[in-house]
Amino acid sequence: MKKKVLFVATVVKTHMMQFHIPYLKLFQEMGWETSVASRNDYEDPADCRIPYCDHYYDIPFERMPWKPGNLRAYRMLKAIIDKENYDIIHCHTPVGAMLARLAAVGARKKGTKVIYTAHGFHFFTGAPLINWLAFYPAEKLLAPLTDVLITINKEDFARAQKKIRAKRLEYVPGVGIDTRKFRREAMDPAAKRRELGYGEHDFLILTVAEMTPNKNHITMLKALALLKDQTEFSNIHYLICGRGEMWESLEKSAKELGISNHVHFLGYRTDAPELYHCSDMFAFISFREGLSVALMEAMSCGMPIMCTKIRGNTDLIEDGVSGLFTENNPEAVAENILRLYREEDLRQRIGAGAAEKVKEFDEENVLKQVKEIYLSV
Repeated sequence: MKKKVLFVATVVKTHMMQFHIPYLKLFQEMGWETSVASRNDYEDPADCRIPYCDHYYDIPFERMPWKPGNLRAYRMLKAIIDKENYDIIHCHTPVGAMLARLAAVGARKKGTKVIYTAHGFHFFTGAPLINWLAFYPAEKLLAPLTDVLITINKEDFARAQKKIRAKRLEYVPGVGIDTRKFRREAMDPAAKRRELGYGEHDFLILTVAEMTPNKNHITMLKALALLKDQTEFSNIHYLICGRGEMWESLEKSAKELGISNHVHFLGYRTDAPELYHCSDMFAFISFREGLSVALMEAMSCGMPIMCTKIRGNTDLIEDGVSGLFTENNPEAVAENILRLYREEDLRQRIGAGAAEKVKEFDEENVLKQVKEIYLSV
């Protein structure tokens, strides 16, 4: 009889498809039967097709743990787990992992092993008090129901060592990124610039991130507004890839700041590797990260990085070597934009440093470590 694994996460499109397909593939290659339990968050539900997945269960998880819909999600998930007798349940995202571990209490007594990957605790250094009140007690209480807790950044690993008493704790450097996908040899940056309508003298700043408050695009807009009187500003264009709740308000802010001709909202893109290679720098001014895949993608392309000095980013960036840290205010961001604009040798140096550093986080290395954890349980 085939061994069976269940992957649980709150949503399919923006989590499961982004991070876990290589792991489903790994299990199928090992001869396991694979299942996914996650909410179908596609605009057209028919678009939900998960590679390397034998069985898919659409579970109506809510993002916030106190939402009443999660009670129904828990009951549905528990019924599946009790029926299917999985050998391993690998859960992700705070709500998905919380409900999966509660639903698996009976299954663990029969031998099921539960692995939880924390993609970034919400109770991080500097987090609002509400984050600690909402998420820390739950993680602490659920730790005994966790056979293996995997953390993907060093701050979370250190905090888990002190405060989260899971049966076993592991550090793995991220979820893995296929750095080969982003090699320059297959790209034509000049052609991509022409396609987008920019010339060789334009200075393109790229951000790939959802338009949510946490990603802090507004600070970038305010920084650009501070540069309006600089001679360099005429060549500067800010490209934002992504969608989200703040799109309209950010467009409005760009107009009010008088920079709308220099800010370009590109929406969801499937050509990210080409955009990385045709841009001059990558800006990432978020307040909170676990370990950003977009940042690692930009590093894989050898982009000069400007980012905030926060958890996760500090695992990836050494200031002045593989990127530049900036204070999270418009004045500091504007100063660093000008510095990177003016100092081509700095861009080349930290871009090369980024490409070298990100090799530690390559998918092949991470898959090897996670496979060892799977086999050990």
